[in-house]
Amino acid sequence: MLGLPLALSCLVTAPLAAAQTLPDRWSESRAASWYQQQGWLVGSNYIPASAINQLEMWQAETFNRSQIDTELGWAEALGMNTMRVFLHDKLWQQDPEGFKQRIDTFLTIASRHHIRPLFVLFDSCWDPNPKLGPQHPPIPGVHNSGWVQSPGAQGLQDSSQYSHLKDYVTGVVGAFANDNRILAWDIWNEPDNGNASSYSAIEPANKVDLVTALLPQAFVWARSVNPSQPLTSGVWQGDWSSPDKMSKMSRIQLEQSDVISFHNYGWPEQFEQRVSELEQNHRPIICTEFMARPAGSTFDAILPIAKAHNVAAINWGFVVGKTQTNLPWDSWQRPYVLQPPVVWFHEVLNANGTPYREREAVILRQLTGSGKQ
Repeated sequence: MLGLPLALSCLVTAPLAAAQTLPDRWSESRAASWYQQQGWLVGSNYIPASAINQLEMWQAETFNRSQIDTELGWAEALGMNTMRVFLHDKLWQQDPEGFKQRIDTFLTIASRHHIRPLFVLFDSCWDPNPKLGPQHPPIPGVHNSGWVQSPGAQGLQDSSQYSHLKDYVTGVVGAFANDNRILAWDIWNEPDNGNASSYSAIEPANKVDLVTALLPQAFVWARSVNPSQPLTSGVWQGDWSSPDKMSKMSRIQLEQSDVISFHNYGWPEQFEQRVSELEQNHRPIICTEFMARPAGSTFDAILPIAKAHNVAAINWGFVVGKTQTNLPWDSWQRPYVLQPPVVWFHEVLNANGTPYREREAVILRQLTGSGKQ
């Protein structure tokens, strides 16, 4: 790795001397005991249909309580009991008290529907230049055309801003450290994603090096406030069959996580193989992203395998809306402006709450035992 700026080097190494005073990673027995209390976890990556990204979901001007209430009610009716929800560091810098209040409001709504969210703190996917304020409208025919990274390229490259990132993590996690309405904290989504098909031309050349150095610190910051909920960061690429075959990033993710999480959008055979690889860690496993119908990842094929292995299953996308993730990834190369795809890529429900495919709703209710068939 190229030499790090002095300020970053100090930030990375300084806390190590005090590591003994910080809470440790959960033991295998503690993680297993926690997981046994949860029941089988099923849900979606959630953002209201009216929001194009994390900022539009959470900013005061566009935070839509009634829509969240309606949509989480639909999730409850399907038997879902969790949702993976993305936060953003700029929201903390903009209005920390207001942000905490809106998180509390979201948790109150979610709890009313018996849903415990898994909150994501940082994210390396899509646009590296997030901006507060009104967000641009969706690009016609393009998948996730407005999603933004946290931190953005500027914040990642400027080590003088890392104290703000630390304040964000300790502020948010600390405020809800003992809140049993929260399932877990996902420290960083796909930390080494270079966005090759979308924004690679404007990504920092040393992005992976910077995140590799920062990710362990983000775990330290979260642990420093002693949360009662487990921490995780999901592996998503490479070979996980043994430590010597993993990337440095994947090793950090697995070694730091209290409970294991991963992403897989492949055929059921591949999904089950990935689960088998991760079972070697002897910790609970949460699939925090799956379900891409044309790629072979469907509710019909994946959910029975996940339940058989007691793996939590959180698919990408819930209600079709401004993220447009019912469109395939390749829409970045060929936007679906003349006609829709033959099959939806992600999403479970139409904008009016009816299922995209009724059979999927039946499968969800049957496997979760929600009652309504």
